[in-house]
Amino acid sequence: MFGVLSFSCKTVTLRMAEEKQHIGEYYEAAEMYRKLYSKSKATERDKRAYISYRMGLCYQKINNVQRATGAYINALRYNYPDSLLNLRMAQVCHQGGRYGEAVGYYNKFLEQNPESIEALNGIEGCRLAGEMKERPTLYEVKRMDVFNSRHGEFSPMLAGEAYDKLYFASSRVKKVSKDSISHITGQPTNNFYLAEKDEKGVWKKPVELEDELNTVYDEGTPSISADGNTMYYTCCESDPISARPAEIRVSTRSGASWGAGTRTNLVKDSITGVGHPSLSPDGEYLYFVSDAGGYGGKDIFRARITGMNDFGGIENLGPQINTKGDEMFPCIRDSVTLYFASDGHPGMGGLDLFKATKDSLGVWHVENMGSPVNSMGDDFGITFEGKQERGFFSSNRNDARGYDHIYSFERPTVTVFIEGYVSDVEEYTIEGAVVRIVGKDGLNEKVLAKPDGSYKVELERNVSYVMMASAPGYLNRNFELNTDPDERNETYYVDFYLSPIHRPTVIENIFYDFDKATLRPESKEALDDIVKVLNDNPNVTIEMGAHTDRKGSGKYNEGLAQRRAQSVVDYLIEAGIPADRLTARGYGKSEPKTVTKKMAEEYPFLPEGAVLSEEFISALTPEQQDVADQYNRRTEFKVTGTTYNLY
Repeated sequence: MFGVLSFSCKTVTLRMAEEKQHIGEYYEAAEMYRKLYSKSKATERDKRAYISYRMGLCYQKINNVQRATGAYINALRYNYPDSLLNLRMAQVCHQGGRYGEAVGYYNKFLEQNPESIEALNGIEGCRLAGEMKERPTLYEVKRMDVFNSRHGEFSPMLAGEAYDKLYFASSRVKKVSKDSISHITGQPTNNFYLAEKDEKGVWKKPVELEDELNTVYDEGTPSISADGNTMYYTCCESDPISARPAEIRVSTRSGASWGAGTRTNLVKDSITGVGHPSLSPDGEYLYFVSDAGGYGGKDIFRARITGMNDFGGIENLGPQINTKGDEMFPCIRDSVTLYFASDGHPGMGGLDLFKATKDSLGVWHVENMGSPVNSMGDDFGITFEGKQERGFFSSNRNDARGYDHIYSFERPTVTVFIEGYVSDVEEYTIEGAVVRIVGKDGLNEKVLAKPDGSYKVELERNVSYVMMASAPGYLNRNFELNTDPDERNETYYVDFYLSPIHRPTVIENIFYDFDKATLRPESKEALDDIVKVLNDNPNVTIEMGAHTDRKGSGKYNEGLAQRRAQSVVDYLIEAGIPADRLTARGYGKSEPKTVTKKMAEEYPFLPEGAVLSEEFISALTPEQQDVADQYNRRTEFKVTGTTYNLY
């Protein structure tokens, strides 16, 4: 890929390849295994199986999923005996987005290892991957071509008071030589680059730092202090003789330049690897990754900073964060919020980004950041623009070579509103109407309706609220609302129609059988609304009045109306309203309807304030008489008291 391999003039032995793999030089080891495989004979089945499996492990380490898959397929073909082969094959299928195949291999591994957390989590991750793709979060993710190259870029870090500087590591170089190739990744060694915004806030192309910070070795994963003058970062010396595969160094800035990094003394021995530093915003702790022992693979630790290069004892973050897999690239946002990458927690494939939140008891709760932040590839190295839900991260999605690139992410603000109108039962504006909202999220707000009766209040997702609309001279109306838990903009519309205290209110849609007092089933909705009004106003007593039209004798109509009013009262009592809050009154045709403003607007032949008496109606046309008679046939209630059970 980058010219002749350094071992091309030498005889490659299996032991040489194993040694390269042992010290973490996976790219060079993989190429050695490939050469050994090509030189082996098809009849040497055990040897080919062994070489293929080791080759697959090396390619998997450097994220070349395609070549790792091919190597594992050969290992299966030659019957490599280790059951771990099924687990590794499951993992590369998982990372390749072939979730059905992955589950099949996970299950094969479970047949011999039924309690494997890695396999069980893998199956759960495959299941969740489908759900997360079907129900993506609101995050918007874009590839940042202004930062990216043909090689790799990873671990962006925003800095500057206006977050107008972006540091990241990249393997791009002007001139490739044998000495600039990493034996670990097969790419040129990583150096730091810096991108800045112009005066219009547009990102400019990145430039390589010409400071002493960059060396011939791999640098990456920067973390910069709040004042912008101290940087902790990872350095990997690609030296086969070195006993420390990775270390954290610290550099300080003088003017515009970063000084040469010095090794931190986080660990005292010379064999424990440390990397991926993340400085807490208050500067009190350094979070980092190490293989210092813990729950398996690489774990996340922290240490208290007592000086720029002085630390207290290291502390493992525990089993809620760390798993049997690898937890890496921590980003500590505040004392209770940590972001990190993991292939041990259930995810979409490879490394997924997770958010961990610590509760009041000190327990971490971990959640997958979901799609589209996460993909079937490796997603890691996140940085935030202060407290905003936007920033950058690195991912090797959609890159067949497994190269990492920088992506932006932003979560639009999710807004949840409730709005509507408060009016009287005839839909006219009420002066001085108030809407009070109490929520389980602690909201307790009174909102004065606007002159047109409208109101609008911002709410939160997945919260229960109780609302009450009120106005002087009117009965209260309550409403309960549970907002949706989904991350999406939502507006709920609720209108309140208030009944007056000092005049009767007609109840629409009360129906009786012809010439009878029996309530028809379609009356239920209107009757239940009366029940709600009475429950919303527990200190109110009412009279339920029934009225007929002008036809028939006064005595007969009065009796029919009384029975009908009593039918309504009986329904309310059966619904739980105390009988002593209710009075039934049959008016018959003795109190004809007075024309309201709304009636006059709907039927111009009815003057506002006119009484629909027999004399008035007889002067109308037959069609107009039907309308007037319909208005007189009504059921209404009026408030008779407002102090029930108060004394």
